This record gives sequence, C-alpha cells and structure tokens, in this order.
Amino acid sequence: QVRLVESGGGLVQAGGSLRLSCAATGKILSINTMGWYRQAPEKQRELVAVTTRGGTINYADSVKGRFTISRDIPKNTVFLQMNNLKPEDTAVYYCHARDVYTPYFGQGTQVTVSS
Repeated sequence: QVRLVESGGGLVQAGGSLRLSCAATGKILSINTMGWYRQAPEKQRELVAVTTRGGTINYADSVKGRFTISRDIPKNTVFLQMNNLKPEDTAVYYCHARDVYTPYFGQGTQVTVSS
C-alpha cells in the first residue's frame, strides 16, 4: 500500500504561481511513476504531468511551458511548479503514484485561479 499526501494548493490570481508538493509513504520501493492529475467541477479527472523513475516526463498539452514537474526519488516526493496560472487551471489536484499493478491517488488539494 502507498499513501500520498499533497500540500500547496490555494487561491491565486491569474498569472500567478503555486507549487504543489506530494510525499509518498508505505511501499515506496515499488513505485515507478509519480505525478499529478486534476479534476474540475463536472469534468473527468485528467492527467497534468507524470514522471517515471527513469526520468521520462509527460505533460498535458494545456500546461506545457507553464508547469514543471520534478521528483526527489530518495525523499519520495514529487513537486509541481505552476506558473502563469489561468482560470481554467482551477481544479482539485491529485497526487498520483503507480507501481506495476496499482494506481494510487492522494486526497487532493484545491487550486483556484481568479480572473
């Protein structure tokens, strides 16, 4: 079992920045992928950015050039630096981890971007 705890959400004006953090505990040696998903009201959960233990990174097209994912493998943490935030980035952001068989999600942190 893997437990994920997010922090760093909040309210920011359009054009501003936020940094999300996620710490993983439990069976962390089994984790390959870590990253972030988000879910806006009345929309499906979507991938924001993920990174593998080998360093492969994928971003959603909507955040490329604005968001940066980074990972501290020894500390079992993943970060999401979000710059030039837009109102359409408003959502609950979920930390994600995956081992060979199972996806895990944290409890989520709210990010609200005002126009």
